[in-house]
Amino acid sequence: MNRMERGSNPVSPREDDERKHELEGYLRSGRHTHAEEAYDPEPTADDDVAVHPGGPVPPPGEAREQAEAQAGADALRLELARHLDRTVFPADRRAVLRALEESHAPEPVLEEARRLPEDGTFHNADEIVRALGHRPTT
Repeated sequence: MNRMERGSNPVSPREDDERKHELEGYLRSGRHTHAEEAYDPEPTADDDVAVHPGGPVPPPGEAREQAEAQAGADALRLELARHLDRTVFPADRRAVLRALEESHAPEPVLEEARRLPEDGTFHNADEIVRALGHRPTT
């Protein structure tokens, strides 16, 4: 005698078959098979406005230089914070360099860290940025 399972499945047999069909590609490949267009960034166009660190329209003269310096300091601080765990601090130059190398920090960040003074002790990324002569945002 053929017995039919009667569970509490809220999905109809037709809808269940549709879901199985949709999942078949995923199960065979081990990755999603549907592309989400909303997540794909649109490529830049030739006539797109280049955004400068000082803003869309960079201020002239000294204000531009200050904006660039501030943007550089902020970018360095963020990269350092991203690659240095809190447990590293307080740290001297060697400990900072070792932690950056272990976390595979980008070469420009390592180059900046190599300029740190030998005798300094640093308690956070802001102190490192200041020791390198940058003025981070407070």
